[in-house]
Amino acid sequence: MEKINYKNLRAKQQEIFNFQKVAGLLADYGFNCIKLADDWCGADFLAYKFDGVETLHVQLKGRITIDEKYRKIPNLYMAFPNHGDWYLIPHLKLIEIIEQVSPKWLQSDSWKIKGGVLSRKQ
Repeated sequence: MEKINYKNLRAKQQEIFNFQKVAGLLADYGFNCIKLADDWCGADFLAYKFDGVETLHVQLKGRITIDEKYRKIPNLYMAFPNHGDWYLIPHLKLIEIIEQVSPKWLQSDSWKIKGGVLSRKQ
């Protein structure tokens, strides 16, 4: 077998690849992941704890991303890679962190006027 080059994958293939990576990592923490065919309440997939108590609604991204439309969705998590590590964080918490660490993101016209997506490449 030969490892693939992620950059050579089409966008949908990258999304499937990323889902498989995150699902494998979440399994180590007792979660089972279900890929949704279409965004449901902002989520690309659901991660439910084996004990049946906790279910996470997760939006999967290829990089750090915030979007005004996700602010209206309570308890939505963002999953994304950054410098070789994967992160899982509530979207609203991610916005708070960006406000502290990189406030210029939230001062841009894209965010303030258009409520648009802001993402940062690694």
